[in-house]
Amino acid sequence: MGLTDLAYTVYERRLRRDLPLPRIPQHIGVVVDGNRRWAKLAGSPTADGHLAGADKIVEFIGWCAELNIPTVTLYMLSTDNMNRSEAELEQLLEIISDTLDRLAESRPGGRPVRVHPVGQPELLPEPLAAKLWDVTNATGAIPKVTAKTGEVEDPCVHVNVAIGYGGRQEIVDAVKDLLREADGEKTPAEVAAELTPEMISQRLYTRGQPDPDLIIRTSGEQRLSGFLMWQSAYSEFYFAEALWPDFRRVDFLRALRDFANRQRRFGS
Repeated sequence: MGLTDLAYTVYERRLRRDLPLPRIPQHIGVVVDGNRRWAKLAGSPTADGHLAGADKIVEFIGWCAELNIPTVTLYMLSTDNMNRSEAELEQLLEIISDTLDRLAESRPGGRPVRVHPVGQPELLPEPLAAKLWDVTNATGAIPKVTAKTGEVEDPCVHVNVAIGYGGRQEIVDAVKDLLREADGEKTPAEVAAELTPEMISQRLYTRGQPDPDLIIRTSGEQRLSGFLMWQSAYSEFYFAEALWPDFRRVDFLRALRDFANRQRRFGS
């Protein structure tokens, strides 16, 4: 181990030791960005970047399990990403499928992972959509999470995989569900008159779960790209310079330290 590695190890341990456990987020959202740039900088095929990003996803869930963070939402494939070249998209979807299997089989910290799809499965190729539901069913029901406190009544790590996801479409789908439920019983005007934020929240892809406390985006980009638009109203944001495959545990701990030092106001 070189001096630089040794210094980072010592620094990482200190960060971990000094984290105030009561202020660790209970739900973290992650925009896993930078795989393609990582591959380009390395002079490697784009697929290598996505493979390195997949490895980092599995590693990241392990970090969360170590800190007893019960819920993680991963932005893996947006609806805009579906417009990439056919060759890249085919490789990416295959890597995502393999990653779902790896998540389902993993036991980070000895804890099972439960996978929940977030997005529009109907936009995905049939094999990936089928894999998504198979993994969801195999890993069991969504764990019971108390929306107000985020306390988990289940020892699993709950991983939402946002695949074929768009934040605007999620809100549109919630409104459509409301209108379908009222069909024949209420007019659209009556639905509009009774509409509340809670009614929308109860029909989102993440319904029944606490909103994210912290959203991390890698690669230095400072935007959400439609990720959890509704749910992130009172989330804290952390933008890391590292490309996703290069995102280290020490970077994660820095994000958690930054979050712990903030005074959350929830709009007040």
